[in-house]
Amino acid sequence: MADQEHTKAAVRTFLSCATEMARLMNLRDAADVPEARRARHLAHALRKPLLERAYLPEEFFPPLMAAAVYDPDPSFCRWFVEPAVYAFGRRQVMTALLDYLRTGTDAEQAGAERAWYCAHVPLRADRSPAYAPDGSRDPALDESHDVRDEWRETLRPSTK
Repeated sequence: MADQEHTKAAVRTFLSCATEMARLMNLRDAADVPEARRARHLAHALRKPLLERAYLPEEFFPPLMAAAVYDPDPSFCRWFVEPAVYAFGRRQVMTALLDYLRTGTDAEQAGAERAWYCAHVPLRADRSPAYAPDGSRDPALDESHDVRDEWRETLRPSTK
């Protein structure tokens, strides 16, 4: 029974994240969709508009990352991670996921691990208007070798 309650709480949390992103994007909240399917419905509605934006305000970043971390389906958390990588850069996304890994609840740490995989999405100029017209992008946005090293070090069990 405790497992079922945990699952319901996770679904409600993901729903609140998806609802917040829908509010920020000025999308309908899908109140007419049954609650059990509402979060996935909103996530689906958000995917394309998020990827089509050349710019996302900084205020979008925390709820976008929360939606990625709280998405219970590892196949779909990419719908939030990918636009975040394009808009804010791989470095900022990976740093946020590292913070979840270090300080989050067990559920947030598991979600960060799922989203980490998606943060390695290959970037293509033809996939996002976040690129300059000549297909360029500031390489500093995506420089993340040090963050990857920190991630591995955090995951490594302590030998002390």
